[in-house]
Amino acid sequence: MRGCWWDTHAHVMDQAFAADGQEVLAQAWDAGLEGIIAVGYDAATSRQALVMARREPRLYPTVGLHPQNAHQLTDQREALESLAATGSFVAVGETGLDFHYDDPPREAQEEALLFHWELARQLDLPLIFHVRDSAAHLLDWIGRHPLPRAGVWHAFTGTREEAWAALNLGLYLGVGGILTFKNARDLREVVADLPRERVVVETDAPYLAPVPHRGKRNQPGWVVETGKALAALWDTTPEEVACLTRENARALFGIRP
Repeated sequence: MRGCWWDTHAHVMDQAFAADGQEVLAQAWDAGLEGIIAVGYDAATSRQALVMARREPRLYPTVGLHPQNAHQLTDQREALESLAATGSFVAVGETGLDFHYDDPPREAQEEALLFHWELARQLDLPLIFHVRDSAAHLLDWIGRHPLPRAGVWHAFTGTREEAWAALNLGLYLGVGGILTFKNARDLREVVADLPRERVVVETDAPYLAPVPHRGKRNQPGWVVETGKALAALWDTTPEEVACLTRENARALFGIRP
């Protein structure tokens, strides 16, 4: 199991890790992580992810503007484009649609989504999608804007029908700590039947810590807990889940061994 785990979605540059970020990374490597996708959510964090990845080769940065920051696109567009031109990122995002509060307005979120899609097409990179109360709308949008390469539905909590619609559009499904929650029975039933070659594991650190750490600041090393839950659903070992999802992560993000 050691050396196989990948956390495909973590905000390790977040202020939540300002005081002990290096310690958190050291704990992740000790837990058996081989790689962490450091996901940017605005120009500043995307830049910081890039800087951190230059110091730590097991970190892989992305460039993006979270849909809840979509109203900042006008101010950040040039900086994001300039960063993306470095050619050192493994994905574009996180982007997507978040209709939980309808703030920023849907029109602003769709404008930012189109910006990310065009950027991914220029760079031939996969897209990372944030999906909240917007699954049908986003899946329809992707159907009209085919993925330049691959993509991933981050923090997947959808229905069986939504899962297969996403898979048919070329998306991978990112499974995180919610899978371990007591009230996530429906999600576990869906995930149990997913094609194993299209699932990746993630933490969304510092958010959504898995059981037995629920309620605490999440961290990349705890992706192992989600992997254990996935192994139970698939009637296999955590070691098998680690190595299988590692290969899926490499395929998704175009990372060579």
